[in-house]
Amino acid sequence: MVRRVTSVATTWTNWVGNQSCRPAELAAPSNEQQVASLVARAAEQGLHVRAAGAGHSFTPVVTTDGLLLDLRGLGGIRAIDAGRRRVVVGPAATIGDFGAPLWRAGLSLANQGDIVAQQIAGAISTATHGSGLRLGSFSSSVRRVRLVTGGGEIVEIGEDDPDRLHAAQTAVGLLGVITEVELEVAPAYRLRERVEQWSWDEAWGRFEELAETHRHYSFFWMPSDDSAALYGLGSAGESLADRCHVKIYDEVDESTPDSDEPRRRVGPAHVIYPMVYEPNFHELEYFVPYERGRDALGAMRELMLASLPDSVFPMEVRTVGRDNAFLSHSYERETVVISVSGTPGTDYGPYLRAVDALLGAFDARVHWGKLHFLAREQLLARYPRAEDFIAIRRELDPAGTFLNAHLEPLFA
Repeated sequence: MVRRVTSVATTWTNWVGNQSCRPAELAAPSNEQQVASLVARAAEQGLHVRAAGAGHSFTPVVTTDGLLLDLRGLGGIRAIDAGRRRVVVGPAATIGDFGAPLWRAGLSLANQGDIVAQQIAGAISTATHGSGLRLGSFSSSVRRVRLVTGGGEIVEIGEDDPDRLHAAQTAVGLLGVITEVELEVAPAYRLRERVEQWSWDEAWGRFEELAETHRHYSFFWMPSDDSAALYGLGSAGESLADRCHVKIYDEVDESTPDSDEPRRRVGPAHVIYPMVYEPNFHELEYFVPYERGRDALGAMRELMLASLPDSVFPMEVRTVGRDNAFLSHSYERETVVISVSGTPGTDYGPYLRAVDALLGAFDARVHWGKLHFLAREQLLARYPRAEDFIAIRRELDPAGTFLNAHLEPLFA
């Protein structure tokens, strides 16, 4: 049975509270056929349809005045094939759901970020990622996907249909509602953590060397004395102004015992990755070509120092490996990830627009789940397969059922 709630009593809000909507209908299907029936009926009525994951996007990718689908009834791990290193899951399985079951099968997610509450469908739809120059986003691991398209039809897209698969790997919910996804995973691995406070010159000056040497090299740079506390970094009374909170993870074998020592932990990858954040920030995240990364970071430091106090939140710096997803930030190139945030309750728009202009000069692509100012002409210029994606979107959803006010100017 499908649970339905009318918009009279329902407002959907994302996790940080900067996006909300009052859909005409909120429905919670429990199986694929119910999803198909709901989408078909909405399309007949001329309603737009969006699917809500865990609400971890800062952009209005979910918002709709039509039908909003809550897919929590389609979660769980459905199959694990250890020999092929494949896992099949429902769209609402969270990143945290993968850890222990895969570990018991001798497997791990090839990579992940530090937030584990995201649902997998949302993570792949926005090319959510971790860090590592040789490691792609969640989208890069997708090998098969089942979708309910704009007419309520169920389609399965796999490796025998590469263009459609590369479109579906990062689709921002525009090709249809994901009802099942198959991921390629990795042999189980353990990580050793190294967390230290370095100067800017230490972290930035050797950026390429460190990124290429370690499995994961990333850092938070703090522009002021107030920055570290916003993400729970550093210690009370410790000044980290113009310093970097550096995180290095490398694989270790069984000869290295597990450890809970702070900043030097050792253990299964899914135990080491997670980190808890307060929802006290509104984040923008752009991706520049790896070979231009150091120059972009240097320019960002100067902009942020000149923009205080608006730029008080730390700048997070990571890398991501190349992939083949048409709308991915890392389509056919390694990237340097630059993340900054605005303070809720302030007019941070001018600061973030200055960041957008600066990084745009470095051919920046965007994270679809983070604040951005991408325009249609920039989409077509910076994403080589954008027009191919749009053609596939029109084929699978000719009526534009899955568009909303945020996505229509980019993808109609």
